This record gives sequence, structure tokens and C-alpha cells, in this order.
Amino acid sequence: MVSVALVTGATRGIGLAIVRLLAERGVTAIAGVRDEAAAERLGLPCVRLDVTDPAVVRAAAGWIEREYGRLDILVNNAGITLPDGPPSQATAEQARHIYETNVFGVIEVTNAMLPLLRRSPAGRVVNVSSERGSIGRALDQRHPLWPMLNLTYCSSKAALNMITVSYAKELWDTPIKVNAVDPGWVKTDINHGAGIKTPEEGAAPIVAMALLGPDGPTAAFVQDEGPIPF
Repeated sequence: MVSVALVTGATRGIGLAIVRLLAERGVTAIAGVRDEAAAERLGLPCVRLDVTDPAVVRAAAGWIEREYGRLDILVNNAGITLPDGPPSQATAEQARHIYETNVFGVIEVTNAMLPLLRRSPAGRVVNVSSERGSIGRALDQRHPLWPMLNLTYCSSKAALNMITVSYAKELWDTPIKVNAVDPGWVKTDINHGAGIKTPEEGAAPIVAMALLGPDGPTAAFVQDEGPIPF
């Protein structure tokens, strides 16, 4: 049986690389995109998906149900950031904007897709997080992240990590595993190409968790180098 995957934010960057790597491994990988025409030009199975629009999310879930009948893998990859300076200069408006995609969008999509994931013999949910959301790393004065003060983005990823743990606990006694992955500092539009990894390198640990075997972890937060403290 061929696995069916949905990747949000998959028009370019890490999301597109995830879709392509999953497809190379024999998975029917669906690109969740705002612009279906763009995905079609790339030759990808795709569905219109704006994670900030509940009606569009529900429509995407309905389409997957009609076309495939289930979902085996959900990768919540869509994410945004804004430069916001020190916390005292951040605004609630900026935080709401970031959280709409990075936090509320993940909840919206996961809840919509969960009935389809429950039909899978081994459902997998992978949330694309960031080491910047690690409270343990943020408080380590010896770590390179100590100077990082981007309140809106970092706190959104910390929230995403707790979302990961919460779903994992609810689904603990089911075949569904829920994990968070930090892809590392990847060259993408979000950082204007300033990263050190290619999108394919960033996608690799995400794909590994998406294809996790039955003995793999749930409620984990990992990167290439291993586990990250929450």
C-alpha cells in the first residue's frame, strides 16, 4: 500500500524539498499550496491550502478523503517570521500575524486531517519547528542562541513544540506518532538565502521522521545531531 502524505507550505524551499524526497521514496506526496498553478507547473500532486483559512483547510481535507480515503503522513511545514528586534519593541499585532500561521494554522490543519490519519495503519505527524523554540537552549548562556531575542518567532516555535507534545499524548496509545523537527539553518526565502544548509539537507531529518518505523519515538524534538531539549 502506497503511503499518502500532505506537506503544507510546499511551493518552494524546505516544503518543496520534502515533497520531492518523499516522492523519491515511493510516497504519494501532496503539496499543500496557496497557488495550485505554481505546483502544477512543478509537476506535483497538489491541493489548495491556506493554513490560516479554516474553510480552505476543511475543503482540502475533503478533497484528500475523496481522492485517497486516508492520510498516512502530515508535515506541518508552513511557517513565517518577521524581524521584531528586542521583546520590548515587539507588538501584539506582529505576534498575532506570526501565530496565525505557525501556531493556529498547525492546530487547524492537524484537527482537520486527524480523522484521515486515524484511518492509516501507521499515521505520522511531523511539525517543522526550530531550535530557536527550545527554552533549554535559549537559557544556556554558552549556546550560540543565547543572544537571540526574536520574541514572536521563537515563542511561536516554543508553542509549536507544546502542541506537538499535546497531540502526542492524546494519541499515545494509537499508531499515530507526533514529533517536531528542527531542519537547521537552511537557505530559504524566509532568511533571504542566508542559511548554511540546502533545502534538501534541511528536509532530510523531516522525511526521516515522516517515515519513522513502529519502534520510533513520539513526542520527540530532534535535529540532525540528535534530540533537542524542549
